[in-house]
Amino acid sequence: MAWYEQTGDGSFRVRYRDGDGVRSIPGFPDETAAKNYISDMDTDRRRGTWTDPTSGQTLLGEWAMPTWIDSLDVDQRTEENYRSFLRVHILPRWGATPLDEITNSKARAWEKTLRIKGLARSTVTSIMKCFSLLLSDAVDETLIDANPIRARRRGRRRRTEPRRQQVWAEPADVLAIADQIALLYGIAGAVLVVTAAWTGMRWGELVGLQRHNLILGDTTGKIIVDPDFGALHEPGSGPMYLGPPKTDASVREVTLPPFLVALLRWFLTTHEHPHVFVTPQGELHRRSNFARRAFRPAADGNARVANPKMRLRAIKTALKFHGLRHSHKTWLIDDGIPEIAQALRLGHVLEDKVQETYSHVAAAVECRLLEALQVRWEKAVAGSTTPSDDCTWRAAAA
Repeated sequence: MAWYEQTGDGSFRVRYRDGDGVRSIPGFPDETAAKNYISDMDTDRRRGTWTDPTSGQTLLGEWAMPTWIDSLDVDQRTEENYRSFLRVHILPRWGATPLDEITNSKARAWEKTLRIKGLARSTVTSIMKCFSLLLSDAVDETLIDANPIRARRRGRRRRTEPRRQQVWAEPADVLAIADQIALLYGIAGAVLVVTAAWTGMRWGELVGLQRHNLILGDTTGKIIVDPDFGALHEPGSGPMYLGPPKTDASVREVTLPPFLVALLRWFLTTHEHPHVFVTPQGELHRRSNFARRAFRPAADGNARVANPKMRLRAIKTALKFHGLRHSHKTWLIDDGIPEIAQALRLGHVLEDKVQETYSHVAAAVECRLLEALQVRWEKAVAGSTTPSDDCTWRAAAA
């Protein structure tokens, strides 16, 4: 029920009751305007489309923390990212701003300041997506009528520089990097790198791989990426944990070429940990530690390091561990493997939904794929120099 009344300055206000008591909306110039508002409000209430204008005065900070963030049903890493965006960027600027005072132009001006500060383009995009999601959920809670952040429809082209290409490596380069990792860090790192390059699997899928999901026959084998525990996650705070892989398409079986079957069978005898890939100390891998202690020195070399424990040559500077996945994709393309087979092996979703739905990978295609990977390994081994210190891990793949 709503009614109107005149105020001391001669204007009118509308009064109404809700769960918190009596509320009022002031500022109507005359009795007719107040009556019309009440009529519209009653109609919108019956339709379920009315938004209480006083709700828009809720401060963004009050809505965001903890109400909004605690209501999200996302994985732990995503929630941590959102909390970080709120704490570091969104709340310092918008925390004391009422929701109904946020406009598209103000939000876009702030977005521009983030770029000027030097934040990466992808970071700014992620912050704005989080900001927009927060406001969209405020609409669902009838705190505001609409999300003020709208997609850009004009303006100068944002990408003025060419897209940076992902660095990838030839099989011989990967083998050379693995050799240097074996000498510097241990065979555990060498086998991890070779497996990544010859399967195209993600870091989290590999370091989260448990023994029971590695199926090895005499000459054939496969890795099963489990839908619930197929990846090791490294949250910003708290312990690492096993959880779902990156996407639904990531749940898959990755077949192994013969040399890798033999190599992994031997490697499992070198430790007793439930996970396949662990550090030389028998602990779970952390991405940053492995990059710093093993992968970066082996790929970049250490010519600028004075008196290193071991002198390493530069093999493929700027190559990242994820670049091994790109390397695998490049090899498959070069070997003429059909796109559907590439997508299924890498856990990708094809843009062509018809092809994705009706295509399948014939046994002959899978056999050709594994044969090509086997040949790439054999050529890399034949064309490289075996390190004198430790070639045990290479011999195991023979």
